[in-house]
Amino acid sequence: MSKIRVAVLFGGRSAEHEVSLLSALNIIKAIDNNKFEVVAIGIDKSGQWYLCDSGEFLVGATDPKTIALNTQGAMQVELSIGARPGRLITTDGRVVQQIDVVFPVLHGTYGEDGSIQGLLKLAGVPFVGAGVLGSAVGMDKDAMKRLLRDAGIPVARFLTLNHPQEHGYQAVVDSLGQPFFVKPANQGSSVGVYKVHHESEWHKAICGAFKYDRKVIVEEYIEGREIECSVLGNGNPVASLPGEIVPQAEFYSYEAKYIDENGAILDIPSSLPAEIQERIKATAIKAFQVLCCEGMARVDFFLRGQEVIVNEINTIPGFTKISMYPKLWEASGLSYTKLISRLIELALERHEIEEGIKTDHN
Repeated sequence: MSKIRVAVLFGGRSAEHEVSLLSALNIIKAIDNNKFEVVAIGIDKSGQWYLCDSGEFLVGATDPKTIALNTQGAMQVELSIGARPGRLITTDGRVVQQIDVVFPVLHGTYGEDGSIQGLLKLAGVPFVGAGVLGSAVGMDKDAMKRLLRDAGIPVARFLTLNHPQEHGYQAVVDSLGQPFFVKPANQGSSVGVYKVHHESEWHKAICGAFKYDRKVIVEEYIEGREIECSVLGNGNPVASLPGEIVPQAEFYSYEAKYIDENGAILDIPSSLPAEIQERIKATAIKAFQVLCCEGMARVDFFLRGQEVIVNEINTIPGFTKISMYPKLWEASGLSYTKLISRLIELALERHEIEEGIKTDHN
């Protein structure tokens, strides 16, 4: 029986480029080599695709602060869009590889926002994770919060800014109180996020957030416990046991998530009462479905007393060695290797169903 060729797609033009490299490294290490053949495709910060050696695709892999994509000797490739899906071709049109399914590990913009998902659908290639719609609304915190709120799922109060002068500091305080958070609407991993305590921090936060997006979210500060829950599936998703994050700094920063192993205490699974755990799991599944997600997602919560509040959803969660998504599934009885296999199976199952949908009116 021939192995399924899985293209692990990583890097990209996002501010989360380095996180993506770390996630890809762990996925490639953990994948079941008896079932799957890895095709490593790295995307540099300019957007160029490279067919990489799956064993030597990183430079400085032992240090998250210096990790980089190794393009030395790697072939530049493109994904063919045509009658024969899954062909990787050189810039002069030569076919160099045939792939069966793509595992995108592209965190942030151009990877988690529906962009790559649209390309893969046009190319007719199965892929892991949410489709175009689920990826887009999951990435855009403004659209995500509106949809969740309309579905009756509690979210933090927020304001949306389309330019830096749209709301003044005092207007924000009057609406949301203080402190509050300033976040790029389409960014993840706490990149460009600021906690504002007083007016002297306002200008820096707004200017900093607008460096990463044309739309910014200003969100109330919720004093509560930070809980995360992993979701897996297509039509009938299931939720993992929840886990709790106890940041060792003022909030769960980029460094704490991916670089500093001591940046947060992870309680996995959480020590929450069973009733609250079940409510979190049910809310995670509901949020996953409301936002049209498929395959995988991590849903992040605040627990304020007994109140469960959704913070956000991540449709391509981290797969680093300290990432919550795989750790929560391990605590729920699903190993890292089996989780990757299941995600690939879900991608192939969805693609088979979509291939049966009519595209003409005859």
